[in-house]
Amino acid sequence: MVTVVVVINTLISLILFYVARRVWRLKKKITRLANILSAAERKTARLAGAPAAIMKGQQSLYQLRQKKQPIERQIAQVRQIVNLLLVGQQIWRRSLGWSKMRTRR
Repeated sequence: MVTVVVVINTLISLILFYVARRVWRLKKKITRLANILSAAERKTARLAGAPAAIMKGQQSLYQLRQKKQPIERQIAQVRQIVNLLLVGQQIWRRSLGWSKMRTRR
């Protein structure tokens, strides 16, 4: 009878030792995971102000685009004026060239 009790106690002890070992391994994994998550949280904490900075950048970009539109219109007008001047210059040169040719004959 004592032998049966000792064998049962030994089996129970082995089973509990196995469970304790599994719990210990699980604890190590959970600790490792917690460390990884803490490190990730520290790294992402730097990004806490990112949404506000992105919003500010978008607003600045919108304002720049609004300011750029009238300037683009002015540039287009200046290009048209320069093109007209170039055409006028070509016409003037041609008229001088034709008048010189007429006087030579």
